[in-house]
Amino acid sequence: MATKSRTRSKTRLSRALGIPLTPKAAKYLEKRPYAPGEHGRTKRKQDSDYAVRLREKQRLRAQYGIREKQLKIAFEEARRAKGLTGENLVELLEMRLDALVLRAGFARTTAQARQMVVHRHIMVDGQLVDRPSFRVKPGQMIHVKQRSEGTEPFQVAAAGGHIDLLPKTPAYLDVELDKLQARLVERPKRAQVPVTCEVQLVVEYYAAR
Repeated sequence: MATKSRTRSKTRLSRALGIPLTPKAAKYLEKRPYAPGEHGRTKRKQDSDYAVRLREKQRLRAQYGIREKQLKIAFEEARRAKGLTGENLVELLEMRLDALVLRAGFARTTAQARQMVVHRHIMVDGQLVDRPSFRVKPGQMIHVKQRSEGTEPFQVAAAGGHIDLLPKTPAYLDVELDKLQARLVERPKRAQVPVTCEVQLVVEYYAAR
């Protein structure tokens, strides 16, 4: 029952933000490409600048499945780094372990990727890591714990069961799906990251606060 409730919640959020957060939500958006609620089909009044920036920030948060505090911490780090703050922000978020588990095709959703990490199925360079926020460094190998490889979710992944549901594997990941391993070969670049977000609006949202 809880799973159905979460699915409905993700679908509703997907429609509100205009982006598919799960494969099931993607199917719903194809059929109902408008916001939920009785006024979803009607044209909205012009949103304020604040509302536009807020929605873009929420879109970024939702795609990584992180809390506001986590996003704010990442933003402050991105702001201090050299280069464009918005691009830095997405690149830092993309190096999260749960994000890379998803990109590698080990999981079909961000929530499932996070669960795999928390339940201690994922290793980095031979060491168990149970923090979804763990930042993977270029050159490090992500792989499934040997004792977990034979379980159904990972067997489905190894057989390529999620390939058609996910974006094409980005160039910064070298994936051997049949071996359930992936190496981060270089720092992700914003242009390569399969995330829908106008990052400058996120920067403006935080800059105005």
